Amino acid sequence: MPRRHLHLKAADGERLRAGFAALRADLGLPGAFPPAALAEADAAAVTGARTVPGGRTRRDATDLPFLTIDPAGSRDLDQAMHLERRGTGYRVHYAIADVAAWVTPGGAIDTEAMRRVETLYLPDGSIPLHPPVLSEGPASLLPGQDAPALLWILDLDADGELVGTDVHRATVRSRRRFDYREVQRAVDAGTAEEPLALLRDIGLLRERAERDRGGISLPIPEQEVVEARGTWHLEFRAPIPAEGWNAQISLLTGMAAADLMTYAGVGILRTLPDAPATALAQLRRVARALEVDWPDGTTYGDVIRALDPARPNNAAFLQEATGLLRGAGYTAFDAGVPELATHAAVADEYTHVTAPLRRLVDRFAGEVCAALVAGTDIPDWVMGRLHELPKAMETGDRKAHEVERECVDLVEAAVLEPYVGEHFDGIVVDLNDRQDAGTVQLRRPAVRAKFAGPGLKLGAPARVRLTDADLGRRRVRFAPG
Repeated sequence: MPRRHLHLKAADGERLRAGFAALRADLGLPGAFPPAALAEADAAAVTGARTVPGGRTRRDATDLPFLTIDPAGSRDLDQAMHLERRGTGYRVHYAIADVAAWVTPGGAIDTEAMRRVETLYLPDGSIPLHPPVLSEGPASLLPGQDAPALLWILDLDADGELVGTDVHRATVRSRRRFDYREVQRAVDAGTAEEPLALLRDIGLLRERAERDRGGISLPIPEQEVVEARGTWHLEFRAPIPAEGWNAQISLLTGMAAADLMTYAGVGILRTLPDAPATALAQLRRVARALEVDWPDGTTYGDVIRALDPARPNNAAFLQEATGLLRGAGYTAFDAGVPELATHAAVADEYTHVTAPLRRLVDRFAGEVCAALVAGTDIPDWVMGRLHELPKAMETGDRKAHEVERECVDLVEAAVLEPYVGEHFDGIVVDLNDRQDAGTVQLRRPAVRAKFAGPGLKLGAPARVRLTDADLGRRRVRFAPG
């Protein structure tokens, strides 16, 4: 299920910093890396990347002018791309940080990564999967430095459909880093040059392909904390098109990797069963209540693509639609394709290979693909843990969701604390079966909170009074206004 993102745009303040420290302690989140892992990372940063398994050489791709696109301020850069035309179609060079070149199987970093599973993001800073001396240093695809990578070469036809796949180990050098808003401004102004300008062309083609195969991407609005004149506000920020185009390159790579795995009958897939009919029926009821148009014969994916996430009722519907994506997991296999091999939202086979600095499974999945294309045996350290990964990732994902939820609750309490007793206007976006309790989404600030009262109606306006905003308990409560 897609997560609600949370960003702090202003200084967080002493009480909020203390709240995040308490949250980390309450949830037992990892702190500093063990000394052995730090020592191993320091040594790797000095000695450089490990040699390619089997004595093979790493290809030199430093002549390609790669670029990166990430949130502003990021330093753990997993991906770099170079896009070019190829006849009437396109060629995507997609370099993924080769974390296996820095992590010794069974070593201290590897052991700690198996415990952490994925990078956790909090508004006051992240808890990284790997020691930053590597993940924000030589292992990252930062501009101006040569870095080891798994280089995917994906050929597309004129319609953006995949017609050729290759992946091999290479040395790459990024020339420039962009954030999403820089990309969007350049494209909108018509000043983006190739290869950056091709991101829009390829992204739009892949979005159309997604629609044609029945897939869907949810443009969930992000919550941002904004400080103005000494007061705090939460606002929703709708994602911009450049984020979607960039995501399509990652999806394309994950689908290509899944094709390799299913053809060979070995690997690990990201899977999601189709949403049950009851869930779709409930979403239709929500659409009617929120006055979201859903004509007969129209798929829910087409409904979502027509929405404006900046509108409150549309944002509420998108949040409810995430319920259709519950149940995603990982499926490992080594004796043929499993019964459930597809991801309902992708509408195809799919796996995670594009974020190995931040997600454990990607290192293993990338290694499987590299071995399959090279025609070599998949390393023992991969096969020995392949079937452990689904449970490990499930645990890590559950922890990440918990962290996110608690962070949202804390910031909402901090933002609303000065306004206890005041009234707010909102809209009812969720109801229980008795229709006497549910969730209200305030029009301002961007808060969704539990609410109880008689005669509630889904999608109806609600006037509520803030009765409690407790930072210590990370709790917000409303009552009928």
